[in-house]
Amino acid sequence: MKTLLATAASVLALAASAGVAGAQDWRAAAEQDLTAAREALAANHPAAVIDAPSSAQFRTWLDEGYAEAQGNLGRVNSPNAYAYLLRGYGYGFRDANISLGPTWAGREPWDGVAWANFTTAWRDGAYVVTWVKEGVRRNVPQVGWVLDSCDGTPAEEFARQRLDRWEGDLNLEADRIETAPYLFWDRGNPMAGGMPSECRFMDGRRRRNVDIVTDFAAPEDREAAYRASAYVPPSVPLAVEMVGDLAWVNIHTLADDADWAAFLAQVDAQQSAIRGAPGVVIDLRGADGISASAASYVLRTAARIWEPEIIGAAQPTDAQISYRATPANREWFAQALARMQADPAFVANNQATIDETQAVVAAFDQAIQAGQQTFTRPVPSPGEIETGANPVRGNVVVLIDGGCSGGCLDAVDVLKDLPNVRLAGQTTSADTLFIEPTITALPSTFGRVVYGHKAWINRERASNEPHAPDQGLAYSGDPTDEAAVRAWVAGLFGA
Repeated sequence: MKTLLATAASVLALAASAGVAGAQDWRAAAEQDLTAAREALAANHPAAVIDAPSSAQFRTWLDEGYAEAQGNLGRVNSPNAYAYLLRGYGYGFRDANISLGPTWAGREPWDGVAWANFTTAWRDGAYVVTWVKEGVRRNVPQVGWVLDSCDGTPAEEFARQRLDRWEGDLNLEADRIETAPYLFWDRGNPMAGGMPSECRFMDGRRRRNVDIVTDFAAPEDREAAYRASAYVPPSVPLAVEMVGDLAWVNIHTLADDADWAAFLAQVDAQQSAIRGAPGVVIDLRGADGISASAASYVLRTAARIWEPEIIGAAQPTDAQISYRATPANREWFAQALARMQADPAFVANNQATIDETQAVVAAFDQAIQAGQQTFTRPVPSPGEIETGANPVRGNVVVLIDGGCSGGCLDAVDVLKDLPNVRLAGQTTSADTLFIEPTITALPSTFGRVVYGHKAWINRERASNEPHAPDQGLAYSGDPTDEAAVRAWVAGLFGA
């Protein structure tokens, strides 16, 4: 899940620079961009013409969701409302590879307009109070209380009204966890309904009724509340640590602008220590993989820990990829090819990739000229790969959570099949078979639409199927307690 809302300062700067003065302007931008997003998806998304398990949802929501969003246009009166209208349409496709949202700089995940002085987390299938503002005695539940209902609406239905399709996809366990802190926060979404007046919580077996009073809060309070409820990656997201006997390889970001050169150099420098350690942890918590290159960053790291041949041998073979033959999709590959050919270092080391991309562009041309809606190509197989002995001495734990999404999932597809690897932690996010992102700016320039432009029709992992920890390796403690998480992981190597 992505948080794509704006700080007050960035909204003011955006409004001033763009000449946006009032609600009517944001409403007009939302209407224009919503229509453009629907047209781009209808014209180019593979699910419109390729049958896959998630195609029916796409085809239904393309029009039904558009009609619902049009009905909410009258509520768009601010930048945040504009952002939520687009997000609501995007999340309704139930495809993590489709997203709509603003292009301006995102705010911190704990930002909000107002709140009820407490925060919840999703724990063991329920919304549990995890933080209460110090000094507030009245109109707040206590830490550990479990939400039962609000204004007579059961907790599940209440959460769907407040969070589902606005903050994430509540059909995914990962998004349940990430969105739970916002259940009693006002984040500027006029479509989610107002805050409730009274909620019932369970204090053990006792029912407790609480009047809900909305208040403003200092940013440091909201940050503390969020950090007590959901995992937040560290400020240094890429690093190698030696923690006792364990080599701990931290990959908490898959952003293109992260310092991958320095990190990979660090992995190279400590390769012997990693390989010789009694245990290795590859920590992928929070590794959001929206970039088209996301999986490659993890696999390049793995190739240094093991060997490139071992990583190559573990990658899927006989993959069949279907493409929707449209000029816009062809242009994505043509531009990618041009970037490859303009980079001398890439040309020197990746001729096979260039050749394959040229063949894909040629296949687009042939299909479009013939009036075909789709074409299918196999992923070139490297053939039989000879691998030597496993150079990694110890067992390996790949630590996952709901923040592992997009390309991170593709990387875990490979890592899980490497020698002596076990998956541990919490369930990841999930995606459909429609992969590899196209990012298209919307007409107002305030928003963008992202969608997968090709279909991996025979992928082993099914549509919307996450990775789950191996048997007995699910973490049931507090994911925000880093010391407890690390102690638990260390204990896995002693079992």
